[in-house]
Amino acid sequence: MSFYRGRKVLAILLLSVLLLTTACTPKTPGRFDQAQQESTKQKSGQAVAKTATQGSEFNKYFPKSGSGYDRVYTQEKKGFAEAKLKKGGKEVAMLSISDTSSTPSAAAKFSKSTKKIAGYPAVEQGSTATAVLVGKYQVKVQSRATSFTTSDRADWLSKFNLNGLAKLK
Repeated sequence: MSFYRGRKVLAILLLSVLLLTTACTPKTPGRFDQAQQESTKQKSGQAVAKTATQGSEFNKYFPKSGSGYDRVYTQEKKGFAEAKLKKGGKEVAMLSISDTSSTPSAAAKFSKSTKKIAGYPAVEQGSTATAVLVGKYQVKVQSRATSFTTSDRADWLSKFNLNGLAKLK
């Protein structure tokens, strides 16, 4: 009997040692752990600046629907608002206003601009987007249909209430 009891105690002792060693060993990092740590440490792009304007504040500065075009709001969050521009039920452009206080580099591209729309510095962003800088706000029109041209984008940018937006603080 004592031999069986000794084996039982030995088994319990070995099991306890095994549990202690596996529980106390550090976990080996997974393949995504380093990326998670780096992204957690980053400050840029992680959050919107506290001074950024609420997206709902931008809605009143968007152009109104009319002349066969419908404006449909799709997103608003702190520092950003966006609307689709539709004609005949099809999306032809995306309209947006964003607060550049969270992304100063977005405003920097306007410093070398020689083009103006409605008196504000304008830049072409690739072949499908045109933007103006109004104070700290970037107003952008992006073509979603090939029929929506650069001049259409400039026309729609001038339909925004840019002077009203310039007074927004």
